Amino acid sequence: MDIQAAVMREEGGSFEIESVHLEEPQSNEVLVRVVGAGVCHTDMIVRDQMYPTPLPAVLGHEGSGVVEAVGSDVTRVEPGDHVVMSFDYDGTCPSCRDGHPAFCSDFFAHNFGGSRPEDDTSPISRDGETISGRFFGQSSFATHSIATERNVVPVEDDVPLELLGPLGCGIQTGAGGVINSLNPQAGSSIAVFGAGSVGLSAVMAAGIKGCTEVVSVDLKPNRLEKASELGATATVNPDEVDDVVETVREVAGGGVDYALETTGVPAVAEQATETLAQRGTLGIIGAPALGTEAGYDVNNLILGGRSITGIVEGDSDPQQFIPDLVELYRQGRFPFDELVTYYDFEDIERAVEDSERGDTIKPVLRMSDA
Repeated sequence: MDIQAAVMREEGGSFEIESVHLEEPQSNEVLVRVVGAGVCHTDMIVRDQMYPTPLPAVLGHEGSGVVEAVGSDVTRVEPGDHVVMSFDYDGTCPSCRDGHPAFCSDFFAHNFGGSRPEDDTSPISRDGETISGRFFGQSSFATHSIATERNVVPVEDDVPLELLGPLGCGIQTGAGGVINSLNPQAGSSIAVFGAGSVGLSAVMAAGIKGCTEVVSVDLKPNRLEKASELGATATVNPDEVDDVVETVREVAGGGVDYALETTGVPAVAEQATETLAQRGTLGIIGAPALGTEAGYDVNNLILGGRSITGIVEGDSDPQQFIPDLVELYRQGRFPFDELVTYYDFEDIERAVEDSERGDTIKPVLRMSDA
């Protein structure tokens, strides 16, 4: 079938909406009519080839929509189901079998390879030209998407479908980074570096977990204001203080029990390490270019019993965690809709620009009505 898709053709280029051909789903695949798709920093990383998904490509990895067709082996969903599309994984490696698909041993091939890992084919083409069409198992910057049975998550139809796409990556990453990975105890303290959609989701999750001191660190006053509205007990703007580390430590009474780094800036990760109290833990979420290194004081970790852990996709099992987040939203305890600004699909470049300037926290593209 012919569909409309936003194609990225060259490093650092613009998203151009083109008519492309989308194959029918294979036996384990699902055809989804995309209703909404979040714009994420990871899309920009691949646009700039910091992660080398082959170009030309259709990006987008926070899609939500309605199932239109399923392959012969698919049993989990059927046409008409509302779904969120999340990351892909092989389902067979030790991490997947242990309930941690975000740490799939073949994660890169399934999410950044641009093609089906099983046979290196793509479902998207144009006039004989192959276009990478399996970004995060979905390539959802399009009116229709081919996903797999693994990475589509059924959701109830009593919540706005166009809102739910960001649960597939950014929102689940921030919330899961706190709830699943750090798992702070009630009454503990946490500093979240970066107040984008990932960081603000972490702030909300910290409240759900019962953290009594939640410090949000960011350069944008509008984002710090939103952090306060969503539960941050203190905010720190590095442009307005002499020493970020000392300010955070002072606000938290000597250091935080947990810290979460969401910016992908190595210097910020180094600062975050220094804000930890004794036996504190830092989670690293922000993704810089491949090969990026950061430094830390070894004895600061050893003598303080401090630790650093890497976090992918909030260490989530999307089939379980996304419905949990939907229920928290339904109860009014996780108002992630306050982060979202909607854009028409044809305004994708404006959505990207607004996000990169920090004017919009979580852009969501609307492709069609539910």
